[in-house]
Amino acid sequence: MPYRRLPNTDKARLRALERAFKKVESGSHESTPFSAGQIQILRTFLPRFQNSITLLNAARRNQIQNSSAYNGLLKKARMYVSHYIQVMNMAISRGEQKPAIRKFYKLEAFGNSLPPLNSESDLLYWGKKVIDGDKERVSNGGSPLYNPSIALVKVNFEKYSEANFRQKQFQQTTIRNANLVQELREEANDLIQNLWNEAEAAFEHLPDSLKRENAKQFGVVYAFRKSELKKPSNSSVVQQELIF
Repeated sequence: MPYRRLPNTDKARLRALERAFKKVESGSHESTPFSAGQIQILRTFLPRFQNSITLLNAARRNQIQNSSAYNGLLKKARMYVSHYIQVMNMAISRGEQKPAIRKFYKLEAFGNSLPPLNSESDLLYWGKKVIDGDKERVSNGGSPLYNPSIALVKVNFEKYSEANFRQKQFQQTTIRNANLVQELREEANDLIQNLWNEAEAAFEHLPDSLKRENAKQFGVVYAFRKSELKKPSNSSVVQQELIF
């Protein structure tokens, strides 16, 4: 015997609700197996669910589209900050600068080594320290460093910092819409189950095959178990039952 298969994806949930809605809107009140209460819930809920999924898909798309440019800016900012610190350390090694200048950048503890720059938070932290520290060092009489200049470091770091802010906004929007969809999924599951219960109940007086055939017209989905699919005698019926 085929069993009723409730949807387990948002696409399938929408398909089930939209099919029920289409049947309700295209038929008369007497021809629908759904109660007035469930029809009203369907009419109110379906647009909310459709809109929430549209917003979630748009948020995910924006986040993905922004990721490529964001990753490029991140890589470039990390390179400029890293190179600037290395240039400073080489100037100290050549005797052109005093080791004491590291205090302006809060880099005393690292000596000739680089601070951690792998994570986004580390890059944001040390990029700001380098830019602010260099400004303080030069204002105290220090000579500018080049290849790269601090101006280039600042331009590329600020581009990344702005992109980081936008990416965080995209992520927050995606999370917010994902949470909303998650909340609505429970309502969608309950509504679909109630609608399908009413559809099956309306055709309960019919033989099983006819009951299922009529219920499928209102969105109910049936499927055979794997063991039943293997039976040759069911092959023609299976093809018919899986159409919905």
